[in-house]
Amino acid sequence: MPDSFVKNKVGRRNQIPAKDIAEVGRFPVVDQGQKFVAGYCDDESRVIDFDLPLIIFGDHTRCLKYVDFPFVLGADGTKVLLPNRKLYDPRFYYFALLALEIPSRGYNRHFTSLNERSLPLPPLPEQKKIAHILSAVQRAIESQERIILTTTELKKALMHKLFTEGLRGEPQKQTEIGLVPESWELVELAEVAMIERGKFSHRPRNEPRFYGGEYPFVQTGDVSNCDGYVRSYTQTLNEDGLAISKMFPAGTILITIAANIGFTGILMFDSACPDSLIGITPEENIHTEFLNYYLITQQTEMDRLAPKGTQKNINIQFLKPWPILIPSLEEQAEIAEAISATDRKIGLARQKCSELRNLFRTLLHELMTATTRVHSLQLKA
Repeated sequence: MPDSFVKNKVGRRNQIPAKDIAEVGRFPVVDQGQKFVAGYCDDESRVIDFDLPLIIFGDHTRCLKYVDFPFVLGADGTKVLLPNRKLYDPRFYYFALLALEIPSRGYNRHFTSLNERSLPLPPLPEQKKIAHILSAVQRAIESQERIILTTTELKKALMHKLFTEGLRGEPQKQTEIGLVPESWELVELAEVAMIERGKFSHRPRNEPRFYGGEYPFVQTGDVSNCDGYVRSYTQTLNEDGLAISKMFPAGTILITIAANIGFTGILMFDSACPDSLIGITPEENIHTEFLNYYLITQQTEMDRLAPKGTQKNINIQFLKPWPILIPSLEEQAEIAEAISATDRKIGLARQKCSELRNLFRTLLHELMTATTRVHSLQLKA
């Protein structure tokens, strides 16, 4: 690999320490971190606007970045590679490096391991075709990521608007939680739902004799990362474990009450739950999705108001008097459907993004190992 890159003109004058990276500025800073752009810098004398494109390798992180625009270099753990253009198309070179599997050595340096590896060297015209195909898939992934980001922001704005103005355009009234539509009721959560705590009545909890059976056992992380619907679980219980736990039916709203406070999700299957979760079962005149979406908007405030002891947590007594806005059942359903539409768009984009990432990984491996030759591929626009 040493012959694959040549000496570049980047020096210490082009680097900036992490403490000097600003949130805004004229020139982007590229370092070894996961985010492509770490921040910004206004010092024009540091700008790298020569030898482009360059490949940045994170000596500690193993992150690879293809940079084809003027930038300032983060000083910590960055290696700058200028591909030997007599041998390599720069973008193909980046993808060839990306295909290498460099084992992690923790926060140690990895460039030596990278430098010891060999790279494929097809003819330059074939390199360009391979880079074109892989770049097209990368752009498709980035397009779906933008859809996810913008639709997520739209969903937040939509939820705020719907839970303060409703759908009917009616006059508003002042309440203890602010302006709301005039016809909406403000009630306590305990008035419109049954609130029950999960259970696991044995300490320590990690005894193997309770686990590994057929019963789902949803954990806090399964709820706090579920995007509104609990569709998966990370643990199971056997009959002995189930006997000391609490089973909630599908359709229950679960809410996290320890560590991660106030995250909610609708349970999509019957599941046992530990005492770090509370189950909320709405009454018949309360639309489950509407209540769940409303509770999602309350997460930040719940976390702010949670009692702070050895560990921040909330309980049933904390949740019972929580103020809940209730429009008519018909309007509840309409609001839930409006928000669900954005969720479906986000879900579809995530699915496409996942499929494209899988396609990228497959193509990267097969094209770099010549398992598949580029002339046999046809990429749809």
